[in-house]
Amino acid sequence: MRPINEAHVAEPGLAVVDVAAADEQTAFAVQKLLASRWAIAPADRTTYEPGEPGVRLRCYLDLRQQTAPS
Repeated sequence: MRPINEAHVAEPGLAVVDVAAADEQTAFAVQKLLASRWAIAPADRTTYEPGEPGVRLRCYLDLRQQTAPS
């Protein structure tokens, strides 16, 4: 994965979340769970690193902004 951009963690409450999962469905399920609670810049695809198990997904959270309960 690419290095984390300083702007993505420039203030308290901003976070970069790297998800490692066995498959894309699991990685996107984790992202959906996070998005149900906080503002998120979602990933639209996963990545695979040759020689490493599973897939990776990176999304960006703003913990300062909660989503409305459904």
